[in-house]
Amino acid sequence: MSEEVAVEEKINPTGYDAEQIQVLEGLEAVRRRPGMYIGSTDSRGLHHLVHEIVDNSVDEALAGYCTRIDVILRRDGGVTVIDNGRGIPVAIHPKMGRPAVEVALTVLHAGGKFSGQGYKVSGGLHGVGVSVVNALSERLVVEVKRDGGYFKQTYRRGAPVSDLERVADSDQTGTTITFHPDPEIFKETTEFKFEVLAQRLRELAFLNKGLAINLSDERTGEESRFLFHGGIVSFVQHLNRNKQPLFPNPIYFIAKRDDCEVEIAMQYTNGYAESLFSFANNIHTQEGGTHEVGFKTALTKVVNEYARKNGIIKGSQDNLSGEDIREGLTALISVKITDPQFEGQTKTKLGNSEVRGIVESIMGEGLSIFLEENPSVAKIIVEKALTAARAREAARKARELTRRKGALEITALPGKLTDCIVRDPSEAEIFIVEGDSAGGSAKQGRDRRTQAILPLRGKVLNVEKARLDKILGHEEIRAIITALGTGIGEDFDLTKARYHKTVIMTDADVDGSHIRTLLLTFLYRYMKKLIEAGYVYIAQPPLYKISAKKGKAERYAYSDSQRDTFINELGGLDKVTIQRYKGLGEMNAEQLWETTMNPATRTLLQVQVEDAIAADEIFTTLMGEKVEPRREFIQSHAHDVRNLDTIG
Repeated sequence: MSEEVAVEEKINPTGYDAEQIQVLEGLEAVRRRPGMYIGSTDSRGLHHLVHEIVDNSVDEALAGYCTRIDVILRRDGGVTVIDNGRGIPVAIHPKMGRPAVEVALTVLHAGGKFSGQGYKVSGGLHGVGVSVVNALSERLVVEVKRDGGYFKQTYRRGAPVSDLERVADSDQTGTTITFHPDPEIFKETTEFKFEVLAQRLRELAFLNKGLAINLSDERTGEESRFLFHGGIVSFVQHLNRNKQPLFPNPIYFIAKRDDCEVEIAMQYTNGYAESLFSFANNIHTQEGGTHEVGFKTALTKVVNEYARKNGIIKGSQDNLSGEDIREGLTALISVKITDPQFEGQTKTKLGNSEVRGIVESIMGEGLSIFLEENPSVAKIIVEKALTAARAREAARKARELTRRKGALEITALPGKLTDCIVRDPSEAEIFIVEGDSAGGSAKQGRDRRTQAILPLRGKVLNVEKARLDKILGHEEIRAIITALGTGIGEDFDLTKARYHKTVIMTDADVDGSHIRTLLLTFLYRYMKKLIEAGYVYIAQPPLYKISAKKGKAERYAYSDSQRDTFINELGGLDKVTIQRYKGLGEMNAEQLWETTMNPATRTLLQVQVEDAIAADEIFTTLMGEKVEPRREFIQSHAHDVRNLDTIG
């Protein structure tokens, strides 16, 4: 039985004794510290449970035994995952003396992925996935078809409540797991979101061509079916569907060396943002790793060699930078390796040193041949990079204006930034405020010690449609960069952040929502690590002020439903006055402080990137060149709001 040791500190005059060592046996450790295994117990951790089960089914597909996976969101809040793989073994485990399926579900680090014989390539290499889901489920039922039989067993909070039972004969194979997340663990929510799961399942279908993955929701009747015979080529085309590709078909390579299979698909667009996504054994490595380094190194080297060989770059001219060459690039890198080294159970960065050289070699050889055989496409790639390089030089001059030489120097922002007194970034916060009127109220109402105010005039530049030189030439963008202190793009340095809270504070109307989206687009494209660090927030100003004449009672409502509740509470026979705030400027300094800025009473929404690929698609849709996708997005999400005035 696997066990984990936890140390509990006690106030004990005799000091640190043996009795203070607590042994957590079996899955008790998982229930005591769930964040260690699934990252968190919020919505992200909840959906991670489904990913763990589905990943096991995908591993069966990678081994060549599974062709279909069905995920069903049940009316009662549970989730069922069905695959037609080999089925978890049901025979008695020789060492444990229990059915192998029970061992897999109740013992950490027990699975078919350690010997290298059950699975040669796998994402779930820690052997904790299904047992962790079992531990964190109020109820779990496993059904297995294999060895001529249909078997079933039920668990409650990780412990079996029945023996494995052979229910019937069966000539089929596969595994079905139905689980209900435990509300004792997931106190924030136990409700699964269809679209969150659809994003991940779509990814898996792209990454495993020919694998059919179906998602259905009994609660709403919604269904999605994913099957892509084009694999990651189809993936790139999907990501670029709302962009303008510079050539019709993505460039594609696939090769295998030293038990490492490498797949690369890439295509340039007329945009300016780089969209590079990497995967290792189907796991999205959001922080990159050695496979990304190998890809970038080869891309930069090959394009520069081609440009010099063909006289496009001459003599002592500087080489094109990697940043120049990747402008407008959409690329997918997928590696499948026998023994991947991930950083932690969340698997966000690949560390295998040998993978860098393999990817660099395959990418270098493949791209060199492609450019020689397709000179028209090669010309498009090099010319785009040259244009980016010229813009980069212009941007370099503009960037110098945004660099602070010292923490106290704000000469680049005369009359804009009203800074705070404290110099410890962990205590400091900056409010980026829409308009001079609201900025004035914010300056008067703020806590001068910890709160800085940066008012913006007019709408911010849409960076989705602009190159860096134009972006750095925009006064409001320059003011933001200088105030935050981190630099942008490849010059970004999180340690130089002057505030650990950057709060976007805009009006609760359509214009305010637009400005907020423009600001988020800029931060996501050029200061993404600021968001990933959890430093970016959205203020929640009230929509209504409800006043009752009798007793002079006042309430602030942040939604229509809250407004109606307060009206009922303050109403009756008394006269109630409702004031609809159209903008922050309508509130005086005291009201703005009380409702939106006071840390003791305010509500801030932290901006998080749960799915980088989905985020990339949304910003492209909302802020890109094509109008029709934007119209379709607004129409399909119109039902999410009760009043167009309160979008956001």
